[in-house]
Amino acid sequence: MPLYFCFSRPAISQEVDDESEFNYEEHGKKGPANWGDLKQEWHQCKIGLMQSPIDLLHERVQIVPKFVDFKIDYKPTNATLKNRGHDIMIKWSDKAGYIEINGTQYFLKQCHWHSPSEHTINGRKFALEAHLVHQSQDGNVAAIGILYRIGQPDYFLSTIKEHLEEISNTNKSKVVNEIHPSLLKMRSSLYYRYIGSHTIPPCSQNVIWTIVKKVRSVAPYQVDLLRVAVHDDSNSNARPLQPLNNRMIQLQFRSQCIEMEH
Repeated sequence: MPLYFCFSRPAISQEVDDESEFNYEEHGKKGPANWGDLKQEWHQCKIGLMQSPIDLLHERVQIVPKFVDFKIDYKPTNATLKNRGHDIMIKWSDKAGYIEINGTQYFLKQCHWHSPSEHTINGRKFALEAHLVHQSQDGNVAAIGILYRIGQPDYFLSTIKEHLEEISNTNKSKVVNEIHPSLLKMRSSLYYRYIGSHTIPPCSQNVIWTIVKKVRSVAPYQVDLLRVAVHDDSNSNARPLQPLNNRMIQLQFRSQCIEMEH
């Protein structure tokens, strides 16, 4: 059976936009182990039982042997490239489109990158992970995760290479014309799905995670550029793995015919 989603209280879905108040230092006062103590509204980072990221261990995965309702309808539109302090984010305009899960539309808001990957598969960590963050009208969130191993350059990152270089020595944002979200190549017939949280404060537990099973490739210089463009002293911006706590992980099939192109 496909996963169905019910959140018992109003969603607090907004990620922290200015990440200067926390960091990824393993033993630091503002590191991941202490995020839940830094602010009262971040307490879920410490006590939440549905936190992300997790290890997608095959022994825990339930296979859904039929196609499920998952639609993608993206459009090219202007976007803003922004350095948030510990990651690089592309924020799209309201016209970038949406995904639809079980009849609910989640509108694309932004994409950002973590290196190394936050989610793992059977304990294996990858070089990079992209997160496409979507939000429904009632404030719940659906995120698509794309994993990358070292190999050939990623086409999408190649298209924004000059823009990344341009903001690497400045705190300014950069408006980029006509970026098509579909160039991120999240399309696949197989993907993992589970219910979790944002991986940065406030760690709100209102996220439907869809992790693309097909691992893409990225060149070492592209991973380095994403880190260089961020003005911090960390070699990583990946939150450690969180306990599964008996949550269900599904491997689902998606029909390619419900995918809309523009």
